Amino acid sequence: MSKTQSNKPIEIKISTVVAVSALLRSHDLATLDGAMKSMTGGAPDYFDHEFAVLDVAGCDFSQGSVDWPAVISLFRSYNLNPVAVRGAPAGMEQDILSHGLSIDTLAKPRQETPQEEPAVAAQPEPPVAIEAAPAAPVPVPAMIIDTPVRAGQRIYARGADLVVMAVVNPGAELIADGCIHVYAPLRGRALAGASGNAEARIFALSMEAELVSIAGMYRTFESGLPPELAKKPAQVRLAGDRIDVSSIRA
Repeated sequence: MSKTQSNKPIEIKISTVVAVSALLRSHDLATLDGAMKSMTGGAPDYFDHEFAVLDVAGCDFSQGSVDWPAVISLFRSYNLNPVAVRGAPAGMEQDILSHGLSIDTLAKPRQETPQEEPAVAAQPEPPVAIEAAPAAPVPVPAMIIDTPVRAGQRIYARGADLVVMAVVNPGAELIADGCIHVYAPLRGRALAGASGNAEARIFALSMEAELVSIAGMYRTFESGLPPELAKKPAQVRLAGDRIDVSSIRA
């Protein structure tokens, strides 16, 4: 009889992990702490122990080195768990690695090295070719969820829109690289444009969200939504650096 489960002591599989990006303009602890307090408004559950990539490309390192243990501790105090650093100078990488953080490198497009073409005998000019129109991109299908999303459940639509046909309960989390559509009450957290798409939107037939996010910009509703929006059809989009929630009218 064959075994249905592997007896290997460990197996490695590909897994999708979502991390928020924290773009630092300073590595001064007091400045960072003040900014985090202002962002979260003192809400202890503004973040829910998400992984975080610290982007330090905008920091000025001429004023001193980074106290990585203190920076890590600061973000953890706000329920964010730093796992990697992006944009650090090459000379800092060993120090970063020594504190248990990874180096996150953005892939750059490959640049072809120009090569000198060998001389060839002159040939008659060929007739002008008419290029065919490029093929239309293949649309990425949306992820469709037909069942209620329970508290503590996290759903991620990688590279696609997310469509939910049932209630999203408090404590549940929806994440999509594209837009999020909820054809039922949205009572949990919804994060659209997770890969950085600032044009993504969130739509709900009954807007009751705890937190919404577009391309990393967050907004919470500790005191509830305005009466004209609460429990009504609404959409969320990014207007500059501000999260805008507006009514969907027939």
